[in-house]
Amino acid sequence: MQLEAKKLLLDVLTSCQAIQEYTAGKSFRDYEQSRLLRSATEREFEVIGEALNQLRRFAPDVAAQITSLDAIIAFRHRIIHGYDSVDDVIVWNTIQDRVPGLLAEVKTLMT
Repeated sequence: MQLEAKKLLLDVLTSCQAIQEYTAGKSFRDYEQSRLLRSATEREFEVIGEALNQLRRFAPDVAAQITSLDAIIAFRHRIIHGYDSVDDVIVWNTIQDRVPGLLAEVKTLMT
């Protein structure tokens, strides 16, 4: 695997881990009431989406192994370009339901 692809996967890995760290022990209510927590989490999703978008260009064979690649990139676009209509419930559900799987996939790709 190319060095650039490894770097992009590392960016995804560290952002997934950061999201999990930020939200560990938190409830949806905590998330919803903390602008700081929402902002930090959304920023990490932006990094994940952009890193995977770059990965798709630099190493399409590696990117193709990421489940829901297009949906993840679209999620990033929604957070950035639709910042005024981001649904906290969707973000929270993504944290709970999707981040662990993405983290596992990236770890597998990096080994």
